Amino acid sequence: MKTVSTSQALVAAVRAARAAGKIMRDNWHKPKRVNLADAHDIKLELDVHCQKVIEKILRVVFPKIPLLGEEGISGDMNAEYRWVVDPIDGTVNYFFGVPHAAVSIALQQLVTLHSSHVTLLGVIYDPFTGEMWTVIRGGQTRLNGKRVRVSNRSRVGDAIVAIGFSKSRQNLEISLPHLNRLARRVKKIRIMGSAALELAYVACGRLDMYVERRINLWDIAAGGLMIECSGGEFYAPPTRGKFRHAMVADNGLLRRKLRLGGLLK
Repeated sequence: MKTVSTSQALVAAVRAARAAGKIMRDNWHKPKRVNLADAHDIKLELDVHCQKVIEKILRVVFPKIPLLGEEGISGDMNAEYRWVVDPIDGTVNYFFGVPHAAVSIALQQLVTLHSSHVTLLGVIYDPFTGEMWTVIRGGQTRLNGKRVRVSNRSRVGDAIVAIGFSKSRQNLEISLPHLNRLARRVKKIRIMGSAALELAYVACGRLDMYVERRINLWDIAAGGLMIECSGGEFYAPPTRGKFRHAMVADNGLLRRKLRLGGLLK
């Protein structure tokens, strides 16, 4: 495949994110059809619909690039380029009427030397606030077109830290002691329910750190690049399970002070 224009791809990703966001807003007060509900999560018919709309828009411009999404995969995930999409990040919030959810879209390229993909660009769109974060690798993270940067808070006692964790027994046993320790050391803890927005908030300085022991690639692909391009640190080693990671995103001043290694094992 010929080299993809990142500026052209960003335009397409923004258009797709806005289209999915409009669907979210248009259906905000309507009954939601549930495809799957368990003790830990909810999947809506609307998630699938939004992903299909995103894929359709992206394929108009880039018909050969496969897509890895929370609601399914189309194409070869080992191809040179791939889209990584979370059509509604924060579905549980959305279902229960909490207006904290977003669309996340990233474009990745395979680095043959390392046999892994790197994110070339990212878009995160909050349809409830109208906020659009965008980034192209090598450039600057922007919020509605204006450059943003991570916070400069370096004292642990001043830090506002977001944390997320699934409700599996194993994860709770590992995560809750760390939550207890963090709560005693930092200024405030936030558990907000949308990984993409938490990453965007770190990138623009609203939060100082976001940590999660197990998280999916589509939750972090766009936001991780935003952290790096706004002066922060994004640490996300792979874990067991395809497209699964441990993750710490911060302003570059706090991770080592908080010693979160045990949480990420």
